[in-house]
Amino acid sequence: MIGLKYSMSLPMAAGALLVGIPYSISLVAQWMYGWPNKPGYKKYIEALKPRRIYCLTRAVLEMLKYFQYGKLYFQWKSWYKNVENHKHYEKGITFGRRSNKLDLYYPPTVGQPGRGPVPVVVFIYGGAWGSGERSIYCLLAMQMAKELSATVICPDYCTYPKDNIVLIGHSAGAHLAALTVLFMVEGRDELFIEAKKQTEITMAIRGVTGLSGVYNIVDHYEHEQMRAVEYVSTMHKAMNGVENFPYYSPTHLLKKFSEAQLKRVPPFCLLHGTTDIIVPVESSQKFSELLTSLSIKVSLYLMPKMDHTEIVTDLMATDRHFYKTVYSCIKQEYSKFIGQVCDC
Repeated sequence: MIGLKYSMSLPMAAGALLVGIPYSISLVAQWMYGWPNKPGYKKYIEALKPRRIYCLTRAVLEMLKYFQYGKLYFQWKSWYKNVENHKHYEKGITFGRRSNKLDLYYPPTVGQPGRGPVPVVVFIYGGAWGSGERSIYCLLAMQMAKELSATVICPDYCTYPKDNIVLIGHSAGAHLAALTVLFMVEGRDELFIEAKKQTEITMAIRGVTGLSGVYNIVDHYEHEQMRAVEYVSTMHKAMNGVENFPYYSPTHLLKKFSEAQLKRVPPFCLLHGTTDIIVPVESSQKFSELLTSLSIKVSLYLMPKMDHTEIVTDLMATDRHFYKTVYSCIKQEYSKFIGQVCDC
């Protein structure tokens, strides 16, 4: 009898774990980041649907792979705090109306006799429109300054320096880079920049490089729904609601541009990993097709066996697996943007 009870309790315990763990993970995630956008008790009913529980639990567990970047975490933390490294960059420069901060990284050739003005690269980090900070990308910015022989600016979001400018952004940062350029081409008042200044800045931007970017918010929301993360994601909050998705989608903006506006859009370089599950590769593919149809210069690089994180973390150190692969593409397009012959 005891043996029978024991044999029955084991499957029951296993079943309880298989049900309890996913539900616990999902409910904690939704409690921390947001419940489904439903009125009253309906939000809890939506939150408890089996498909949502399964997909959201899977999405949360996928984040465990970020532990593999533990070594990089301690590397950039140590490098950024080391006062000896301040000779490579200026830290915490205040800019803009909201007094945000930026870090400015010097190229190795800075101060050399006979060296003229160097191009400016603005790297805009990702973070699902709701997280991230410039210090995380100190190693990336330092390597980028070396590889491209450029002054690299890493802001806690947008800045507009003078000179030849190349924008490079990852994920949400790629979306913001593209969106900012298109807003300036259109002359949006909400940028709080006078029209003449917007024209000058747009003319100074030589190109935009997007790494695993989101270019159609409507499409990406559908992808988030498929993964059951649309309510815990900060995207719909950052866009101020679903009704504003087309307004903040580069693809929708471009379709409304006049011929004169399209001629002022700078060339694009799009890189995307083929194993990216956070932002599907179709995002860059569709954006490339649209740019081509509108006669805007674009280069598309599909990176085999590369995921959403590797395309940016592997730019931080020369010993990373995809370092040379990604930089070879970036440097090739960068040389086109600024009109130099590529020697990479």
